[in-house]
Amino acid sequence: MLSSFLILIVAMFSIQAGASFAKTLFPMVGPYGATSLRLFFASLILILLWRPWKKIPNKNEFLHLGLYGGSLGLMNLCFYLALEKIPLGLAVTLEFCGPLSLSLILSKKPLDLIWAILAALGVYLIYPENSLTEGIDSRGVLFALAAGLFWALYIYFGQKTPKNISHSLVTCWGMIFAFLISLPFGLGHFKEEVFTLNIIPFALGVAILSSALPYSLEMIALRKIPARTFGILMSLEPAFAILLGWIILQEKMTGIQLMAMGLIMLASLGSSLNFKKN
Repeated sequence: MLSSFLILIVAMFSIQAGASFAKTLFPMVGPYGATSLRLFFASLILILLWRPWKKIPNKNEFLHLGLYGGSLGLMNLCFYLALEKIPLGLAVTLEFCGPLSLSLILSKKPLDLIWAILAALGVYLIYPENSLTEGIDSRGVLFALAAGLFWALYIYFGQKTPKNISHSLVTCWGMIFAFLISLPFGLGHFKEEVFTLNIIPFALGVAILSSALPYSLEMIALRKIPARTFGILMSLEPAFAILLGWIILQEKMTGIQLMAMGLIMLASLGSSLNFKKN
């Protein structure tokens, strides 16, 4: 159990470090270009690892994989658009509202109404129309919430992917579709300097930290710990985002923002604690 806990901590640290470094690419390629570069290199790594041509899906399977990968690509795109406008910690916390909302909608337990209220209060305190959150860009908040919506769809469509295709190949095909969805957005923002040795190794590092490494580690942890425990530990992820946003990007949070994020994290934790296997 301890080793699984440490593996998951490393995965959360890795994905938030990758997001922090990706933000430093924005002045050169923008969030669209950064998304496409990340997904391109992540796809390339997974293709080399899993060789998806060994199992070519049929038309119906491609449809399900396309919906799964498409939601993954749009989730990444919206998250990076949010990251351009608001601090990393806020973006990650608001993105959590997507899977949290899905969990609460599917739940029939009265106690989950409390977690829904706490999450809604947290979003209200962060939203720019509230005078207490001066300086927050409304577009960043909306993009982060949209990323959360696509995250929920990614989870939903992920559960609908063909069972006769291994998880590694599902992940690989999903990443390929995610890249294809992001490519039209990224092409318009690529400049000649994107293809220099100054950017390519950096983008490759972001792909490893944000996708290849954490997804692999999370799968190892999921096989060793219950889903309920996994959900509880994942509730800590916004805290890693705050820490790495402060260390790498020098992003500071106000007291109100931290309180709002704490409410959403508490809602996520409470929902995970209240989860029981059917």
